[in-house]
Amino acid sequence: MDKQPPAFFPTRYWHKEEGKHQGEDLVTCDLCPHHCHLREGKRGICYVRMNHQGKIVLTSYGRSSGFCIDPIEKKPLNHFYPGSSVMSFGTAGCNLSCQFCQNWEISKSREIDTLCDTAMPEQLALVAKEQGCKSIAFTYNDPVIFMEYAIDVAVAAKALGLKSVAVSAGYMCDQPRVDFYRHMDAANIDLKGFTEAFYHKICHGQLQPVLDTLLYLKHQTSVWFEITTLLIPGENDSDQELNKMCQWIAENLGLNVPLHFSAFHPDFKMMDKESTPLATLLRARKIALSYGLHHVYCGNVHNSESDSTYCPSCQQLLIARDWYQLGEYNIDESGHCLHCGQLLAGRFAGPRENFGRRRVPVRIE
Repeated sequence: MDKQPPAFFPTRYWHKEEGKHQGEDLVTCDLCPHHCHLREGKRGICYVRMNHQGKIVLTSYGRSSGFCIDPIEKKPLNHFYPGSSVMSFGTAGCNLSCQFCQNWEISKSREIDTLCDTAMPEQLALVAKEQGCKSIAFTYNDPVIFMEYAIDVAVAAKALGLKSVAVSAGYMCDQPRVDFYRHMDAANIDLKGFTEAFYHKICHGQLQPVLDTLLYLKHQTSVWFEITTLLIPGENDSDQELNKMCQWIAENLGLNVPLHFSAFHPDFKMMDKESTPLATLLRARKIALSYGLHHVYCGNVHNSESDSTYCPSCQQLLIARDWYQLGEYNIDESGHCLHCGQLLAGRFAGPRENFGRRRVPVRIE
């Protein structure tokens, strides 16, 4: 087993431009809607994909900003093997430039020292298995930009009986989307707002490709997915925008997709904004519930009622949560309500797990 990560890993989604531009050959990356046009030696917006000898290569394969064991609820995934632990890791860079990024030290890093830990796919999967994890999560920065590494880890994980989880903004092109999600078992998609103006001004991207990802996951895959929206005061938290978003989710994705409204806190280039009050999250939750969505949660705040799961049929409490710690648990091993027998949407198997709220850093030698 090769334990040394390659400096340049080949990728699939790119093409050469016809002719020369200002005397130089250009290569266009086809991974995401930015379609970066790169001269020799130049990197894309994501930072980790570059033109090397006339081809787009990945420069972060096998390199990570760190490995940590988390509760699955922290991703957040509330309906994917509740109470289980997940090996989490990311690399560096991102293909969006969100002014509010709360992982900006990683996602906007331009320093190779950020990638201080290394692990080839087989190593990573083996350690996750040995640590008792149910799954491996590609998170902290968007796995789309290191998809070759993520896919190889997912393949190694599957060979050991582990699941793979993508925590992503869903900002990618059609064919890479098919390739990537073929290997994922679950995803949390960050739906950052519900207007093109918000995506353009705040994230330097577009809304439609994200909606395309959600539609693809719902109608063309068996991937379990949940949605997170970080509510920023005065930017994406108006009743009008929330109504449009919740209506679209209900009509296009169904009533069972879990929706997480998360609280913003001042960070990166939005230090002048106030933190999101709990009242805003509860208002958003009320709007979502009014459209019939069954599972709507409030995150980054301490409010056990809005972080718990209820039966959509009999309305009884099924899973109580308090800062990722599970409490009362009223579903059987296959996810049926113990009160009325209704099957809860999600992925459930075997006896209850209770990893709790711990966060365990891991070094992979």
